[in-house]
Amino acid sequence: MESSRAEQIASLLEEQILTGRFAPGARLDEVSLAEEHQVSRTPIREALQRLLLSGLVEHAPRRGVFVRQASAVEIMEMFEVMAELEAACGRLSAMRSSEEAVERLRHVNAGCREALKNGDADVYYEENGAFHHLIYAQSGNRFLENEAARLHRRLKPYRRMQLHLRGRMQQSMDEHDGIVDAIAAGKAEAAAELLRGHVGVQGEKFHHLLQQLRLDKTG
Repeated sequence: MESSRAEQIASLLEEQILTGRFAPGARLDEVSLAEEHQVSRTPIREALQRLLLSGLVEHAPRRGVFVRQASAVEIMEMFEVMAELEAACGRLSAMRSSEEAVERLRHVNAGCREALKNGDADVYYEENGAFHHLIYAQSGNRFLENEAARLHRRLKPYRRMQLHLRGRMQQSMDEHDGIVDAIAAGKAEAAAELLRGHVGVQGEKFHHLLQQLRLDKTG
């Protein structure tokens, strides 16, 4: 029973870390977490051990467990892999999506457009996530869908940051429109290349992302 509870708590803590409740560098206090979840410290320790194995947190001797800040190299490497996974999803989606599936994609993309019109980066972020997850699902490859969704979740904080950069929402929207058109036309390689460029954080985009990370860390 405690192991099952520890797994549930670990999943919740992971989600809270990835969605920003616990920022990089934040200490995860066993006593406070035990009180919050109304459990003993044993399942909390087990949950934190699971997070240690995942690399989301790190243990500092005599200080406790802290949310881990990914290095610039790690972030770059994760985005490189994410770009390739999304390119594969886009390629397969263009090859396999029905007209009905394309219409669903257009509908979700319209939600992004509405958020852009309202200048709401947070809503755009949520609609953008739905857009990408739909492409994963429409790839028709369950294993690829799950792997893409898992890494997408890991990169949530960094993908959200990008949308707050000046002009990025409009740029993202323009890229979405091109991706939808390529998938609708069955242009597999074009869809793959557009998604690779859409997700990748090369050059100036990566420089701005790192700058935002430094501001968040010192702010």
